[in-house]
Amino acid sequence: MLLRLAACAVTLLAAFPAAAGGLPPDLAAAVKGYDEAQIHSDRAALERWLADDYTLVNSAAQRETKAELIADFTAPGYRLEPFVVRDPVDRVWADGAVMAGIVDARGTDGGKPFAVTFHFADIWAKRNGKWQVIFTQVTRPKGG
Repeated sequence: MLLRLAACAVTLLAAFPAAAGGLPPDLAAAVKGYDEAQIHSDRAALERWLADDYTLVNSAAQRETKAELIADFTAPGYRLEPFVVRDPVDRVWADGAVMAGIVDARGTDGGKPFAVTFHFADIWAKRNGKWQVIFTQVTRPKGG
């Protein structure tokens, strides 16, 4: 379960450099809101920032739904520490965006500490005027 939860953790975009200046203001606000929702295990905010058709493909190549991701982030004993995205990639177009990079995720799962490095890519879509994450792919670095 630790590996699965840690894989979910990389969807966090805390300290994503582009959010400070290179993104459209409404997308930057969405990214920040999603950050805060994950750090604070805020179920209502996670419901807001994840699209109903959200899919995560985690580092074990397993698919997870919005409900499963939210359950992971709000489980008792789970806590994610803020972290910095390394080697960030961001691509934005009128109604979509890709935010990607490498993170060293740390926190607790079931009260036990974890520290894992992942590559991630979040796909954002602007639907009915609101940005939401619609898909995340997570992979472990080679040899990791």
